[in-house]
Amino acid sequence: MKILMVTTFYPPHNFGGDGIFVHRLTNMLARHGHTVHVAYNVDAYNLLSDNHLPADAPSDESNHPHVTTHPLSSGRLASVDMLAMHQLGMPLFKEGALRELLEDAHFDVVHFHNVSLMGAPRIFTYGKALKLCTMHEEWLVCPMHILWRYDREPCTQRTCLSCTIHGKRPPQWWRYTGAIERAGKHIDAFIAPSRFTSEIVRKNGFPFDVHYIPYFFPDDMLLPVDTTTPIDFLQGRDPSRPYFLFIGRLERIKGAQVLIDVFKRYPHADLLIAGRGTYEPELRRMANGMKNVFFTGFLSYAQLRLLYARALASIVPSICYETFGWITLESYANRTPVIVNDLGALPEVVNEGGGGFTYKNEADLIAAMDALRTQPGLRQRMGDQGYQSYLDHFTEQRHLEMYFGLMDQVRRPRV
Repeated sequence: MKILMVTTFYPPHNFGGDGIFVHRLTNMLARHGHTVHVAYNVDAYNLLSDNHLPADAPSDESNHPHVTTHPLSSGRLASVDMLAMHQLGMPLFKEGALRELLEDAHFDVVHFHNVSLMGAPRIFTYGKALKLCTMHEEWLVCPMHILWRYDREPCTQRTCLSCTIHGKRPPQWWRYTGAIERAGKHIDAFIAPSRFTSEIVRKNGFPFDVHYIPYFFPDDMLLPVDTTTPIDFLQGRDPSRPYFLFIGRLERIKGAQVLIDVFKRYPHADLLIAGRGTYEPELRRMANGMKNVFFTGFLSYAQLRLLYARALASIVPSICYETFGWITLESYANRTPVIVNDLGALPEVVNEGGGGFTYKNEADLIAAMDALRTQPGLRQRMGDQGYQSYLDHFTEQRHLEMYFGLMDQVRRPRV
């Protein structure tokens, strides 16, 4: 089968989990014998990152030989093109390249991802292949993409215009013209990685059915861990002390500041914060002088696996609506319990898999931490339950079954 992925971000030109997922899905499909092309917007990454490529990002050479990438750029007109796509909901200078790809009759499937800066929703109408669209964010119902209201709280009341202006973005008037309703009819199936996301977009007026296909953890990342290997990349920390683990982008919505505040009153274990982001300087300021909080910076997955293996648990304190929760799945695959904020999609995987705790307040969080710290058997049991949930629901094979099963379900005659 020949498949075209269309996404705003793709490694190495990538920020968050959506691009990583597209990379993993693309290469998994290629390993299983499919030919996969990926079209993405280089300009979006370059303009938002000031042309800085992270040294650790997967390079184009990390793609399977059956993968072909199409990095699209408008050159010196990139900023004009980006503004036009944002404001018009359609491509401008990239239209020719996108039409050529999307209308190529050799593609059996076109799979859209986060295409908010690829000329959506108009590009949904291009071509006649079977079309899928995965909601890695809530951008189809939210001009700020993640239902994060006034940059301070999860959205519980639609005030889109004032929220957009508060966020210093120009209003997208095409959202009020029925453009999504018209273009969405050309999509054969919308997909969400969690039941929560399916429900929250429906509550916010999304007019189409949404199918549930959760993320997966790649088979080739399941490698044995030698727990005797010394952790030599953490300086100044007593290795005999137990620790909890935060992994993720260091942005305010990810909630690491919540944990720093808790650990000011929790001397029984350390907090290791792995990642980087624009909020890192503020987090370091908050943790200044604390003897039980350590920043690791960016770590390779091999280094993270060493931390997972010894952690009492990973903690996911996001204060926004996550559409899935990558760290929960990664923890499960590494037999590490998780403690998650009871918000968005985070409790869904934990409650169904039994691999950890959810919390609603600081007292709940501390109780969960104490239980895992003082009961080694509980930590082992929850780790095993999480791993079994991974085997039952989040493997490559399970994802492939659901992915191609959905295609068979919605396939319609091409005209």
